[in-house]
Amino acid sequence: MGLVVNQSVDDMRFADILEELKLGDKDELIRLPDTIRNRQVLRGGPVQKSRGFVLHSSDWRPLGEGTMQVPGGLEMTATINVLEALAAGGGPGKALLALGYSGWGPGQLEDEILANGWLTCEAAPDLVFSSRDGEKWSGALKSIGVDSLTLSSAAGRA
Repeated sequence: MGLVVNQSVDDMRFADILEELKLGDKDELIRLPDTIRNRQVLRGGPVQKSRGFVLHSSDWRPLGEGTMQVPGGLEMTATINVLEALAAGGGPGKALLALGYSGWGPGQLEDEILANGWLTCEAAPDLVFSSRDGEKWSGALKSIGVDSLTLSSAAGRA
């Protein structure tokens, strides 16, 4: 599975998620600091669009299960406790909230990579958390020495 980390859901913010999950009433949510209430929600992918995932730094340890390590020194939590911690102004120091995910069948992604359907790079925390959405794609390309102007819509091997 994978998460798209550069496409926001324009008409949704973190407070909307909290309200939907009944993690606060409207009056409580209005009083949240803007940085919490208006936290961006990303479109994580086309599969299970109502399921939420928080991709975050490894500086937060939740109680119980539900957090997994991912490459690049990142972690992903899909339980409600991370949302509660973020709403309270705590939780991980860096975090992205995504709805939905991208998924592949067994061996499918590997086959697509071998067929040159994907370019891959390390999931550098600075790129994932610090870049603006519109800059993440070009930043990822730059990290592997690729200029987007040299890309072609046709795949092949040189």
